[in-house]
Amino acid sequence: MAILTVRLTADEERLLTKRSRGAGMKKATFVRQLIREEPFVTAADVVKDAARRMGDARLRISRRGGTRG
Repeated sequence: MAILTVRLTADEERLLTKRSRGAGMKKATFVRQLIREEPFVTAADVVKDAARRMGDARLRISRRGGTRG
């Protein structure tokens, strides 16, 4: 197995930690997943990916207004 070494700034390290925790993975596992993802070729690929990530459109969360009364 090859070893990949990447130098990250402190901000990049923090962002990687935050995103990997959000995904419920270790950082190395998260990076492997990102490497394996298929690249976007067309705008339709982006739209399809966005729709998958948005979840069920029937489940809506309403925003509360700034005023209570």
